[in-house]
Amino acid sequence: MKTTTLASVLALSLLATQAIAGGNIEAGKAAAQKYNCAACHGADFKSPIDPSYPKLAGQHQDYLQHALVAYQRGADGPNGRGNAIMGAQAKALSHDDVSNLAAYLHSLPTSLIVQK
Repeated sequence: MKTTTLASVLALSLLATQAIAGGNIEAGKAAAQKYNCAACHGADFKSPIDPSYPKLAGQHQDYLQHALVAYQRGADGPNGRGNAIMGAQAKALSHDDVSNLAAYLHSLPTSLIVQK
């Protein structure tokens, strides 16, 4: 009985963790095309058109979600970010768009240095 209960709790915990991390990669790819993210961040999302724009491919999913929400809040919001271009882009995103975009961009091959 205890083993069955423990297994059930572990299975539910795993599902909850996946739901929080979440995001649909294919829906994220469609959203990236819809919102034309490649226009600034490059077709591969690791070759931005301006060196001051970030490389997004392979970036941590939770970081990408946090950054997009911060742009939605704007510079005057709590934990917000001010950027005229990204603020306007992010405002149009739904909660699902943010999760999906973050999942898609995280899934891409990266040129970021992830270990020293």
